[in-house]
Order: sequence, then structure tokens, then C-alpha cells
Amino acid sequence: MSRLAATFERLAQSGRKALIPFVTAGDPYPDFTLPLMHAMVKAGANVIELGAPFSDPMADGPVIQRASERALAHKMSLSRTLAIAAEFRKTDQITPVVVMGYLNPIEAMGYEGFANAAQRADIDGVLTVDLPPEEGEQCAALLKERGIDTIFLLAPNSSSDRIEKMAAIGSGYLYYVSLKGVTGAGHLDAGDVETKLKQIKSITTLPVGIGFGVKDAETAKTVSSLGDGVVVGSALISKIESNQDNPERAQEEIIGLLSSMRQAMDS
Repeated sequence: MSRLAATFERLAQSGRKALIPFVTAGDPYPDFTLPLMHAMVKAGANVIELGAPFSDPMADGPVIQRASERALAHKMSLSRTLAIAAEFRKTDQITPVVVMGYLNPIEAMGYEGFANAAQRADIDGVLTVDLPPEEGEQCAALLKERGIDTIFLLAPNSSSDRIEKMAAIGSGYLYYVSLKGVTGAGHLDAGDVETKLKQIKSITTLPVGIGFGVKDAETAKTVSSLGDGVVVGSALISKIESNQDNPERAQEEIIGLLSSMRQAMDS
């Protein structure tokens, strides 16, 4: 059983939901990311989405776009993102790490070269924002051979046929984008999310993580009652952006927010 499957099963058995923070590797500088990952686990994170910075992160709002720019200014890359994941794995054999990013750097590395590098880094999943299932079978197959899950994004307007296709190719969990728009935009409608989750759950038994609108503990608690996991990104990156000259405070504020989310989700 993969780390992701084991994590979601363990949480389900205890009646809890996954807290899944996203951070951009190398933001605001490369040495910040690894200790932050360990600190997030201590604060209650169950899965970590580690963003590979990209120059044209089209699904992301301005907060995460600027995070990519800061990381790229420090020469961060997909290879260096995987290197951080590999360092994390040396002292944490339990927490799954999902590398989240865009297709261009993977294609530049080559699907097989990327799959081999991901295996050496001992990551657990790959979420490629702009790789649709119609074009993702080759990459997903190479990752599956190496025990790595391929995670797809579902949108509010995803049809039943498309959900079925993503569930057939994907594994680990499905990421439901709770609103139309980029990361950090708008406010999610719990009623709409609940209706869509019923449709998704009627098609697949894969866990579903919900993101793109989670900003605080109250939202995390609401979302956790609807799906299997809560993904939070922009709210964390905002803490980094507002404390670039004080990384210790940035980490403290991130840990504070995650701890409050974990407490609210478990209450």
C-alpha cells in the first residue's frame, strides 16, 4: 500500500480528515523549505504538496505566482525541488509528499527521466496542473511502475465522464478545485461543493481533497466535513510573502494557522 493510501485509510479509521498544506519549494529562499516541511508535519499536516516553481503558473493566483518568482530568482528548479523532497524523506518515512507543478519542466526532463528522478527522491505523488487525462496516460504509467501516484484536478464543471476518466488513470487522491478561478480567488460555496462531492463519490472510491478556497480554520472545518482532505496554499504563502525579512515569524504564522485548522477539523 502506498503512503498516500495508507494515510487516508488511517485517517478514515479514526474519523479524521487529511490536512494538506501547499508550499512553493525555495520560497523565499531554498534553505527555508525543508525545515518548514518538518514543522508543518508537527503542526498536524498529513500530506505535503510541494510546488515546483514555474515561470508561467497559469492556474495560480498572484500570491503563488509571486512565490514562484521568488523561488526562481534563487535558481530553483524541478530537480532542486525533488532534491528537497529527498532530504525530507531521510528523516520522515511516514508523511507523503506530492510534487505539484506544470508540464513544461517535466517534458524538458523527459517522462522517463522525470519518473526515475521522482523515484530516487522517494516522492509519493505527482500533480501536474496542465496535464489532462487524455494526454497523461504515458506519464501516469511510468510513475505507476515506480509506485508513484498521479493526481488529477477536478473542476466544478467536470462531467461524469471526465471524472470517471481521471479516476481510472489517477490514484492516491483526486484534487477538487472548489471554485472557478485561480488559487486564492473568491469564496467557496459549501452547498455547491457538497453537491459536486456527491457526484464524484458516486463514481469513484478515491479520496477527494478540496482546495482553492480554504483560507482559515472555519473554512477548513466546513470543507473537512465534505471531503477526505483539505488543501491550503495561498493562505500559507501569504505568510511567507509578508515576512520575507523574518523567516522565523513566517514559519510561526504558518504553524499557527495550520494548528488552528487541525484543531477545527478535529473538533
